[in-house]
Amino acid sequence: MLDIASLSQLLNQPQKIVITTHHKPDGDAMGSSLGLYNYLIQQGHHAKVITPTDYPEFLNWMPGNEEVIIYTENTELSAQLVADADLVFCLDFNTLTRINALGELVRSSTAIKVMIDHHLEPEDFDDYRHWDIKACATAQLVYTFIVNELQRPDLISADVATCLYTGIMTDSASFRLPNTTAAVHRITADLIDAGAVNWRIHELVYNSSSEMRLRFLGHCLRNKLEVLYEYNTAIITITRQELKEFEVITGDTEGIVNYALSIAGIRLAALMVERADRVKLSLRSKGEFPANEICKKYFNGGGHRNAAGGHSELTLEQVTQQFKQLLPEYKTLLIQ
Repeated sequence: MLDIASLSQLLNQPQKIVITTHHKPDGDAMGSSLGLYNYLIQQGHHAKVITPTDYPEFLNWMPGNEEVIIYTENTELSAQLVADADLVFCLDFNTLTRINALGELVRSSTAIKVMIDHHLEPEDFDDYRHWDIKACATAQLVYTFIVNELQRPDLISADVATCLYTGIMTDSASFRLPNTTAAVHRITADLIDAGAVNWRIHELVYNSSSEMRLRFLGHCLRNKLEVLYEYNTAIITITRQELKEFEVITGDTEGIVNYALSIAGIRLAALMVERADRVKLSLRSKGEFPANEICKKYFNGGGHRNAAGGHSELTLEQVTQQFKQLLPEYKTLLIQ
């Protein structure tokens, strides 16, 4: 593994750098990626952010977004940039399968690979790793990487601060999760001092829904919510037809599972969405309940204890039934 002194020395000279993050990037994925991008370009590096897929429109306002390359829309340029890169920063994912076809390009690249992440059980593909499963967001780790590892707090510009604040805010569920420690609040205070306008960031992320998204949300809560009080569990299922009917775009389903979890007494919530080739699951839980264990054991996924995801190639009806049938196994944890 590369040590921080060697990495710092490399970064003292302009390098060709690719920054990438996971499939269907969320606020932390884009916030950490663009935060690092805005840091690197200050030092004269030739840096590019390449995402495996598109991402929600409510993240398009972040500084540097106009420079992002979406792999599925520009495969040849993406492949060339990865092949030519001196360094590849891999943010907010722990295995190359999380970046789809881009993963094999990164694996075969001769570039030095740097992982910055907070997920369990990282794959051993990296040359340098800044990793902590206790961190509330990868954006938090990008901050500590810049400030503590590289010793460059002076380069936390307003653009860097804005992006990193967005990542921390979104992945901590607006600072509500247990891993939002005093240290996290001190970091966000530093980011505000550096120029992140906290109230405006919240408005841009959370108060920019389209009319159709609100109608879709109302439909989900009124017609698709199923509460299993015997297991303190709530489920929302969404069909492909409903996605089409409500003109759902990338990002429109984000956060819906949290409404199910907000019901008093509910300890586990599941959102199941029927896509073209598979059913996607998002699980959220409270306390010590291991949502990530269910996703890893039954649904080809994983994640954090209280926020995890997975998928299945079964039908939506079959996945829903499978999920319900495994609840008795966890009943003791769910009703305690």
